[in-house]
Amino acid sequence: MKKVSAIALASAVAGALALAGTAVAQTKGASGFKCWGVAKAGQNDCGNAAKTHDCAGQSKTDFDLGEWKAVKDAAECTKMGGADKPGKGKNANVKM
Repeated sequence: MKKVSAIALASAVAGALALAGTAVAQTKGASGFKCWGVAKAGQNDCGNAAKTHDCAGQSKTDFDLGEWKAVKDAAECTKMGGADKPGKGKNANVKM
């Protein structure tokens, strides 16, 4: 019985670690920080917040707050006028 409990505990720990890694991936893109609302039409990186597409280059409008581009870090995103979380509508704060 002790062997089964050890296996169950190991599985639970592995699952918790996998979920923790997913939370980080949502903020940090494949090659940097996800900066929302700075992508021009057709120049987004990967999927959007609304889940209407999951590929790069499929955004329909400039500076949509539901689309993102990967940047170096949060400071660069802020400098560009981007957001660290997705939103709705067009980003009026873009400084590009």
